[in-house]
Amino acid sequence: MSQDLGFWAVQTLNALQLSMLLFLLSIGLTVIFGLMHFVNLAHGSLYAFGAYVAASVASVAGFWAGFIAAPIAVAVLGLVLYVTLIKRMRRSGPMPQVLITFGLIFALLDLTRIIWGDLALGIEVPAILSGRVSVLGVEYPAYRLFIIALGAAIYAGLASVLARTQIGAMIRAGVDNDAMASCLGINVERLFFLVFCMGCALAGLAGAVAAPLLSVTPDMGLQILIPTLIVIVIGGLGSLKGAIAGSLIYGFVQTFGAALAPQLSSILIYALLAAVLVTRPTGLFPAKG
Repeated sequence: MSQDLGFWAVQTLNALQLSMLLFLLSIGLTVIFGLMHFVNLAHGSLYAFGAYVAASVASVAGFWAGFIAAPIAVAVLGLVLYVTLIKRMRRSGPMPQVLITFGLIFALLDLTRIIWGDLALGIEVPAILSGRVSVLGVEYPAYRLFIIALGAAIYAGLASVLARTQIGAMIRAGVDNDAMASCLGINVERLFFLVFCMGCALAGLAGAVAAPLLSVTPDMGLQILIPTLIVIVIGGLGSLKGAIAGSLIYGFVQTFGAALAPQLSSILIYALLAAVLVTRPTGLFPAKG
């Protein structure tokens, strides 16, 4: 019986860890979608760029330096992309946006290969997080618990900002109706810029967090893109609640599906996605706009 309880506890923690990692990546993308109406398929490439920056800095100055440097570097890259490309393409419609950002995927992929090559990089987990902790009666890696706690903390912080601050009210107003928000005196363009950079920074943070768990490779952004899009479609565009709900659903379905029905695990999440699209085309918790 204890072995059964241990199995369920480990799988639950694995599902939460995967969910929080996806949440860190999806929240920036879903807010960009919801607020800017911009289809940024290159978001996964920013995540990969953040992982590379974290690995490079960590090899010289340690894990925490890379952890801090990655979101800053990706936010700077996002700033450059916004000024040179995204701002001009924002009103061009979904198809040009898809084509441009799809091209950016391969441009950033080649850029990482030019700078870092094709060999996989890794990051050593810091000593304070290298052990195991007893949780729910099982020994579980401390670093994975750190990811769960980080995702929960960022969710709580973003929920507090959106619900209780003036900038949160402006973001919600922009998502609901950007034209009306502009009429009310909100500088929507500046808001778009800040949100885009914040979304890029969160993608870089997700890359830094994932680097010790996964091999840092040029195509890791492509590998995470489809799961992130599934999370956003299930949860609903532009919604913090949708991002966390979609991440949890994906994490638990994927983890428990692989453990209990491995022969069906590859199709379970797509079957769920199809069911959501048929019954709730806008997602479970879409933003009002």
